[in-house]
Amino acid sequence: MDITLNKKDNTNASIKIILNEADYQPNVEQKIKEYRKNANIKGFRPGKVPTSYIKKLYGKSVLVEEINSLLSKSLTDYIKENDLKILGEPIPNQEDVTNIDWDNQKDFEFEYTLGLVDEFDIKLDDKFKVEKYVIEVSDKVMKETMDNLTKQHGETESVEESKTEDSLEGKLSTADGEVQEKVVLPIEDAEKKEQKQFVGVKKGDEVKFDIAKTFKSAEAKSRLLGQNETDAEAASGEYILTVSDIKRTKPAEVNQELFDKVFGEGSVKTREEFDKKVKETIAENYDRESENLLNRDLVDSLVEKTKFELPDEFLKNWLLLSNEGKVTQEQIDKEYDLYTKDLRFNLIKNKIAEANQDNIKVEHTDVMDYTKKMIAEQFGAYGMADQLGENMDSFAQNYLQGENGENYRKVYEEMLNKRVLDFIKDKITIKEKKVDLDGFKKAVDKN
Repeated sequence: MDITLNKKDNTNASIKIILNEADYQPNVEQKIKEYRKNANIKGFRPGKVPTSYIKKLYGKSVLVEEINSLLSKSLTDYIKENDLKILGEPIPNQEDVTNIDWDNQKDFEFEYTLGLVDEFDIKLDDKFKVEKYVIEVSDKVMKETMDNLTKQHGETESVEESKTEDSLEGKLSTADGEVQEKVVLPIEDAEKKEQKQFVGVKKGDEVKFDIAKTFKSAEAKSRLLGQNETDAEAASGEYILTVSDIKRTKPAEVNQELFDKVFGEGSVKTREEFDKKVKETIAENYDRESENLLNRDLVDSLVEKTKFELPDEFLKNWLLLSNEGKVTQEQIDKEYDLYTKDLRFNLIKNKIAEANQDNIKVEHTDVMDYTKKMIAEQFGAYGMADQLGENMDSFAQNYLQGENGENYRKVYEEMLNKRVLDFIKDKITIKEKKVDLDGFKKAVDKN
């Protein structure tokens, strides 16, 4: 066997493998013997079928199987032994296979195209600067939050005549005769200028409205119609709401009962403590959003500042072949920049992690702990976290084994991403910038 590497440039190469008869024939002969030993063919006693007859029946398929197996192992071993950092998978030259004479040929030559990872350096120092937004909790946001909390924990009652803050319940029908027996229409979900048609309504009244004009938000239409947003967004034409009830929420009083409902019994004792804890909670939520934007900006900056070449033609070809029938060349061309951005960051991330293994590592116990915390938060939203108890380990294990181990990989990668980004943040300059919520939203939209 002869294997040679031909590097065309920093990112493109080919591997040629030449197989001689001595490389594969012993295994072929062994397989033929096994076939002969186990063959059960009419007219012959078990194990007594002539070797020539077995070769005639199975010789070519055995030869093809053994050569493919030998090629796969030889290629994998060569790449590993020579520490070739490849992208995607080697692509075989199809002409080599098409032109083979399996009946007579003794020596075989195969060629594979490879995409290589270019060498690159990552500079992480105080000259590398990114901006983090510190979102201030304004009096306006505090008032809106307090209004939402008192409304959320308030008591709902039926009223005779509707106001803007009410919800209408009833039967919804279309001009085509389609009927939904029970729907809820929060008046504030409607466009502001369309809300007046639902105000002053009484039980038994019918309200006719153009759904596309009244509800521009697909989310609002989805809630009303009980459909997914894609289907709901397509809804149009005149609808009729026959009102059966009008619901109004009486805001809860700001007292110890509300404190306990929001933060747990005894956690807060005074209005001053309540306001402070609400503000801290808002600030924590803001900080998470700000941290997410910082991470996005950091990834963008890393990709932009770390220059290296990619084997674009190879990657596009490999993406097309490895997703045969699932994507077109046009789709690959359209999404290629987004794909290579993720690829570049993954290469950068892995290089940083590899070079700093003492500081950046994700153990199995880390993955388990992270998963258990995630599950506890999800079940906690439904008030069931305490019920899991000692079953938490098995819940986490079952989740991680799901999707053929893909869930484990996703959690691992998520943790590795976070630890690499945290490591980077310790090395660079992060400048804080105070903004209000509107200023932050503009920054998000800009990105």
